[in-house]
Amino acid sequence: MEILWVLVAAVMLGFVLLPFLRRRRGMIEQVPPGHPDAADPANYGSVREEELDVRMPGPDQDLLDVLDLVQRTQDYRAASQLLAGTEAEGELRWQRVQAFAGAASLELQQRPGGVSESPGGQWLRVWRAEQPKDAGGAAVHAEFLVQQAWRTSTPGTDEFRIIMEEARSACGEAALLAPGDPVPYIVELSVARGLTYSQPEFEQLWLKILDRAPSHMGAHLAALHYWCEKWHGSRELAYSFAEAAAARAPQGSLLAAMPLFAVFEHLPEVNLVSSFYQSEVVTKAIHGALHAVHSARPEDPMLAHVRHLLVFFLVRAERWSEAMNQLIHIDGHVGALPWTLNADPAGAFAVYRALAVAGYEANGGSPATLPQ
Repeated sequence: MEILWVLVAAVMLGFVLLPFLRRRRGMIEQVPPGHPDAADPANYGSVREEELDVRMPGPDQDLLDVLDLVQRTQDYRAASQLLAGTEAEGELRWQRVQAFAGAASLELQQRPGGVSESPGGQWLRVWRAEQPKDAGGAAVHAEFLVQQAWRTSTPGTDEFRIIMEEARSACGEAALLAPGDPVPYIVELSVARGLTYSQPEFEQLWLKILDRAPSHMGAHLAALHYWCEKWHGSRELAYSFAEAAAARAPQGSLLAAMPLFAVFEHLPEVNLVSSFYQSEVVTKAIHGALHAVHSARPEDPMLAHVRHLLVFFLVRAERWSEAMNQLIHIDGHVGALPWTLNADPAGAFAVYRALAVAGYEANGGSPATLPQ
């Protein structure tokens, strides 16, 4: 079993050893029991690592089709229509706004433009210019600015502050165009973190979201960052926020999984002791998340987010069968925590998937015994 956690160490240290291990696989003559190479995730119908979709946590074919069309034609109209037909108070609208903004930001990074080339993400600029009263375009533009600030500048610098101030103004414009839409205020949560809103200022912003979408999981996850120790709160404040959200979660809400996200945000940088992941605090948070998953609507857009984080914790806690039960629902998409914190999200996910399969088979499991 120790060999499994050696590999986990490689994951947590940035996959320094992973490319080397992959190159060496063809030279290994004997593989010890329990080693990830002793089991093949493909036997469980797993998607090949190079085919894993890093853009989203789970499937949204309508979004993928529209993203492909917009980026291929540089015509924003399909994106505008999709957002106009997406429920304002729901999780899906927030995810789609993030996706469109992220696509534009990534395009700009890849094609900054020049004398003979237009910059990437030009479709978003045209969208705002041609449809200044379009609430969807305004929300995407605000989120785009937030992502640009975090992607291209350093918190605390003048450049970062200037972009974030522009994002704050964009959030205000988007909110005026759609008074009942929580998304502009959810975008502003990241602005609040970047511009160091005081706690009273942040709480005023948070009340505006609660008035519009009190059970919005995406909003709670965005707010949790502010209360974390590494930003403007503490471990105690973050845990308190997460536990309060879980306590008031309505039946079927994934808010019951919030404590697991709070635990994740305060993990030590390196911890290879499995007993930590079997401790009372972690176990309680895992059980809360499992309960949330079991009671949630299958079509809940946030369900995949919780399942991905559960895979991380269940593997670290050596709860192989339960990890496999989550993997069968999310395999194919890896655009979620914790994988997106790594430079190679697909590689990070693939290592944990291999560990889960190896642990499952080392304890008598097989494709035939895995519930479908």
